[in-house]
Amino acid sequence: KCFLVSINGDGAAQPVPSTSKQHQEGPVAGESDEAGRASWPAPFEMPSSLSEDPGASNQGNVPLEPSYLVGHVASAPREQNLTPLFNDGENSQGLKNDFVRNILWTFEDIHMLVGSNMPIFGGGRYPAVSLRLRDNNKPINVLTGIDYWLDNLICNVPELVMCFHVNGIVQKYEMIKTEDIPNLENSNFSTKVIKDIAQNILSFLKSNCTKEGHTYWLFKASGSDIVKLYDLTTLCEETEDKYQNPFTMPVAILLYKVACNMMLKKNQNKKHYGTIRTLLLNCLKLLDNGRHPQIIASANYMLSELFQLDEPKKEDSADFPINGNSDESYSEEEEEMPDSDENGSYSNSSDPPDDNKAVAIIKSVGELSVPEKYKSVHRIRPSCAFPVCHGTEERCRLVLNHVLEGLKSVDSSVKKEGDLPAADPSTPIPLKYEDESTSGGPESLEKQMALFLDKMGSFQKGKHSSQSGMIPGSWQYKMKLQLILKSSRAYYVLSDAAMILQKYGRALRYIKLALQCHDTYCCLCGSMLPEVLVFLCQCLTLCGDIQLMLAQNANNRAAYLEEYNYQTKEDQEILHSLHRESRCQVFAWATDLSTDLEYQLSVSCKCYEAAYEILLFSNLKSQNPEQHIQVLKRMGNIRNEIGVFYMNQAAAVQTERVGNKNVSTTEQQLWKKSFSCFEEGIQNFESIDDATNAALLLCNTGRLMRICAQAHCAAEGDFKREFSPEEALYYNKAIDYYLKALRSLGKRDVHPAVWDSVNWELSTTYFTMATLQQDYAPLSRKAQEQIEKEVSEAMMKSLKYCDVDTVSERQPLCQYRAATIHHRLASMYHSCLRNQVGDEHLRKQHRVLADLHYSKAVRLFQLLKDAPCEFLRVQLERVAFAEFQMASQNSSAGKLKTLSGALDIMTKTKGAFQLIRKELVAETEQIKDKSPAESVSVSDSSAALNKEEVLKLLGIFESRMSFLLLQSIKLLTSSKKKIGGSNEEEAVLKTNKQVYSLLLRATANKGLSLLERTELIVSLLEQLAARSQGSPG
Repeated sequence: KCFLVSINGDGAAQPVPSTSKQHQEGPVAGESDEAGRASWPAPFEMPSSLSEDPGASNQGNVPLEPSYLVGHVASAPREQNLTPLFNDGENSQGLKNDFVRNILWTFEDIHMLVGSNMPIFGGGRYPAVSLRLRDNNKPINVLTGIDYWLDNLICNVPELVMCFHVNGIVQKYEMIKTEDIPNLENSNFSTKVIKDIAQNILSFLKSNCTKEGHTYWLFKASGSDIVKLYDLTTLCEETEDKYQNPFTMPVAILLYKVACNMMLKKNQNKKHYGTIRTLLLNCLKLLDNGRHPQIIASANYMLSELFQLDEPKKEDSADFPINGNSDESYSEEEEEMPDSDENGSYSNSSDPPDDNKAVAIIKSVGELSVPEKYKSVHRIRPSCAFPVCHGTEERCRLVLNHVLEGLKSVDSSVKKEGDLPAADPSTPIPLKYEDESTSGGPESLEKQMALFLDKMGSFQKGKHSSQSGMIPGSWQYKMKLQLILKSSRAYYVLSDAAMILQKYGRALRYIKLALQCHDTYCCLCGSMLPEVLVFLCQCLTLCGDIQLMLAQNANNRAAYLEEYNYQTKEDQEILHSLHRESRCQVFAWATDLSTDLEYQLSVSCKCYEAAYEILLFSNLKSQNPEQHIQVLKRMGNIRNEIGVFYMNQAAAVQTERVGNKNVSTTEQQLWKKSFSCFEEGIQNFESIDDATNAALLLCNTGRLMRICAQAHCAAEGDFKREFSPEEALYYNKAIDYYLKALRSLGKRDVHPAVWDSVNWELSTTYFTMATLQQDYAPLSRKAQEQIEKEVSEAMMKSLKYCDVDTVSERQPLCQYRAATIHHRLASMYHSCLRNQVGDEHLRKQHRVLADLHYSKAVRLFQLLKDAPCEFLRVQLERVAFAEFQMASQNSSAGKLKTLSGALDIMTKTKGAFQLIRKELVAETEQIKDKSPAESVSVSDSSAALNKEEVLKLLGIFESRMSFLLLQSIKLLTSSKKKIGGSNEEEAVLKTNKQVYSLLLRATANKGLSLLERTELIVSLLEQLAARSQGSPG
């Protein structure tokens, strides 16, 4: 509750005739020194927004002028630099202030706003004194003494100067301390009695003045002992127009002014937001929109400013005091307190009938001096809680509700000769959805972007006309600008929240509404503030994010379309208010929900480019470095996405091209588009020193070059095909880009995952190029020796960038790659050795290199548990390599040694056959557990190709093993006949004969299954392994 008390010190020498009336109309009290001054209420130290004493400059007071109050509606934190809303003079809609100073005074639990015109003087040893002029022939009476004492007490003035005169001639001055006034001669009074009277009056008022926003009159007739309380608001509602009540407007203005001052406090704490909201809501309940649209619009704007849109919910709920009935504690529909028995105890049933309109009656003034005669039964709420918003959407919806009410007030006050045709609020405004068949595609975006930038340039040339007829500079114009900007911010926060929830259709709808609000703001505003331009960049950036996510989640397009087309009635009404001013659609290109993936990616890119252009155009890049970096990062990312999109399209076209030998024009155009996007993205990331992302785009560019190389591969059959110069050109370009990516990163510590990925791609490129040169040697252009040299160099570089030692998810792949490289090099040197004739030094070199690489390949394949076929193939090639060496040997001892080494190689393949047997056993058991239909599918999908490979390798293995055993038996038998064999040789010969016999029987039996043949080989290798432990080697 708040009471308004006025003090009008006129400096007259005679007693103030309204003293008694003051006691009746305003709760004031005092207390003697004996009773103790500690219980006396002291005036608050006035904040700058509530105190209006122009002379007390040391207190930092600001005049409480209506042009300041209504002209500078407070803005919420982080939304500064708002233009003044009103400057229409002091008498704007009844906001004139009649007091020199306003003082916030407290007594017990009541705060009183006291208006005072009493002059206060000060200087030197007396910083604050009040001056009174008195006739020296007339003594000071009790009422005058009480009047002087209360004036000084309420205004916090420590001393009183009495100027005594006779017929206008000053006789003397007398300095009296405020606390000594009750003890003056002829005016002695007890401050305790006055305190009791004040307490009783306050208790009486608190018990009976219970309706918020009502004006009460405490009345005592002259010569009467009865005090009556009237509810003037209720009495005046009997008129036909309730807004004719003369007591409603002053209360509403009082509530509005207090709320304004609290909003304008620079160090305003959020704990006061609940009080501000309650004041403004009660103010709105008392005002008529048709008569006071300016104040209603301003109050609604301030209500919207109370909700911080850019803070998480936890901070809101932590800073604001939460009551049990948070929203209900000051609900607009708050129930009125019914009159209780205690309330009725003050009334007098024997009063005349004409007094039945009084709310309550004090039978005798004398009762007021009895201590605690009246006790309050209604407690005044200590504070008003701010509403607890349970989510961002709820908070924004409250903001938009207040914005809409403010817009309605502004629109209703705008007069125009030719009214606009009324729009039906129940009819949704279409959001202009277009599919890819009607949209112009990415090419049309260039024209729309140009129009948008032209529009941005026109903002600086002057103000734009309003269709509704608002006059630029009027309060309607200024207020609507602020309301529109506030709604734009609210829709932006809603869009961002929907984006986090992955509701991308809803997010696009909200950002469309935000940009439509901003569009109308731009059409009305003559110049764009930097903060508004930065916010526009944020909106366009978020719009680009949404379009990108829509493109990446195309599977849910139907759900997103449904979200996009939904509209609330509140949104429709706000749009109708916007369309009263402008129907331009500058940002329509950015917010269409298309079903074309390429178009969505292009729109996303254009949004980021528009945001970047605004930062450059407005010279905001240096003032907002973080925003500039974020926009450039997003530009680089979207260009990477578009580049990958075109690259994948080119790969798909290449796959579909079967019979055509030449590269199509479509492929070439897609390559160019993809390369251009990657190049621009790399420039974006390099401009902000983002080495990691620049390296990723360089890596993607290398991948594009590899796709180009694959596209240029000759279409002839494999027997006629040669590695073409175009392939070599593009593979070398790919290598260059991968090396640039490594230089961009500098070292592995910068980003290990990206570093390893680039190394792997570079190794793959070298390996692919070497493999193609080896398999499809360009013998028509190059000599065999040159090809072998280039293959060897490329393979060794591939090994260099293939990290087999670092433990990671890619380590098995690296080991397999390295083993394959060694295998291929060994096979190449083996082939060179077969074909080389004459140069013994070169033959010896090839023999050593082949043996070295075979050994390394075997070691690496042994580390892998899932490559038994590859291991078998390498070992069989080693056996063939041994057979080739044996063919050139002449001595039986040498041949026998080579045969023994070859059999040892075959013996070491036992582990690979054991892995194959284990896999075959597991498959057999799985088939037994399945139904016949399922068993067929399992056998088909399990490892059918592996079985074919195993059968092929097993056949070769059996034949080579049979050949080696036969040759060994022959040589051992021949040696025994010539010189006689040792016991060891006889044991070897016996074992070889036994194994050879078993192998011949097995190969002759065509009915053995693959598993049985594998188990037999494992058994034979175990026998040979047992023999080799005692063989002469």
